[in-house]
Amino acid sequence: MKFDVLVLGAGIVGTSTAIHLQSRGLTTALIDRGAPGRETSFGNAGLIQREGVYPYAFPRDVGTLLRYARNQSTDVHYHPSALPGIAPFLARYWHHSAPQRHARIARQYSTLIEHCVTEHKALIGLAGADDLLREGGWLKVFHTRGALDAAHQEAERWQREYGVPFERLDAARLQRDEPSLSTALVGAIRYTASNSIRDPGELVARYAQHFTSIGGRILRGDATTLTPHWHVQTTEGDIEGRQAVVAMGPWSDTITNALGYRLPLAVKRGYHRHFRPEPGARLNQPVLDAESGFLIAPMNQGIRLTTGVELALRDAPRTPVQLAAVEPLARRLFPLGAPVEPEPWMGCRPCTPDMLPIIGPAPKHRDLWFAFGHAHHGLTLGPVTGRLIAEMLTGAPTLVDPSPFRADRF
Repeated sequence: MKFDVLVLGAGIVGTSTAIHLQSRGLTTALIDRGAPGRETSFGNAGLIQREGVYPYAFPRDVGTLLRYARNQSTDVHYHPSALPGIAPFLARYWHHSAPQRHARIARQYSTLIEHCVTEHKALIGLAGADDLLREGGWLKVFHTRGALDAAHQEAERWQREYGVPFERLDAARLQRDEPSLSTALVGAIRYTASNSIRDPGELVARYAQHFTSIGGRILRGDATTLTPHWHVQTTEGDIEGRQAVVAMGPWSDTITNALGYRLPLAVKRGYHRHFRPEPGARLNQPVLDAESGFLIAPMNQGIRLTTGVELALRDAPRTPVQLAAVEPLARRLFPLGAPVEPEPWMGCRPCTPDMLPIIGPAPKHRDLWFAFGHAHHGLTLGPVTGRLIAEMLTGAPTLVDPSPFRADRF
């Protein structure tokens, strides 16, 4: 079988890319070892973060670093055995997180973020997935006045610099909007322009169904068999493409390393588990407990409790200690009932040290494209990335300037 383009990886980024390519008249094959949306894209918090103009930086204040060094924080956990291997990545991450550098990165990153809601809505409409979309924003809640005031100042800065709207809720307003939340909260910040998804894995599945409805092919295969110029082994035999796109999230380096690239890709692992709400309890929107380092979100499967960051090697054994640590805190925040699944889910966020994704042509290979490294914003930026790759690949005018995201910046 021959195609114009082979897209490797059927997560939110790869599936969105495949849709944009197929809709532009290019015969496209979407290749994955499993069903679309069953890996990293399955387990996120479901946020489409219009407010996320500043990617998550490495902390630089001594107090926070010392707290993390003790490895007892609820929002960050690390495997000591992994530190020698990821230390060079963390050093570069720390370097790029300096305030002036972070602000420059935000100016570049915001060009993608500003289109995240409109690009998702376009694909949601095409895929008939309106039932999965929740509009109206999400909440960042606080237990102390000082933390709330600091978050308010940050939100004002984002609004002033990038036009990101928000509203501050006092305790009384928060209780009216979310009566099942703890009455001990002092208030919240709501990012009103952001949206959320009731089932991220199902959203990717709907996007994939739309892709096949417009003539695309989804094939099971081993992306690590990719060879120039360009062949991949699938369950239906060898397939060939004139061009190829690597969109394999945290597994992208298995391809790029084999092709001679040494891109600084690391992972931040995370966990989730669903819980039934107690009778009569209701959660209307995602809620981040910013001071405790966890998020709860109403999903079709139940209330999804998600953790912060685990710094570990991608394939290291699971250690869901953060989930165990935050579950009692989450139960004090919201009346969670019994867990839905017998075991927690774990996924990996693919990260670069400068916090920008890698989107664009491969420097050393003709007709090869990269689309990975979206860290915490893979769901948010999937459709934007897909459109940008399709525009570059076809030579069309691009939605944004792609140069900050090029692979050869490393």
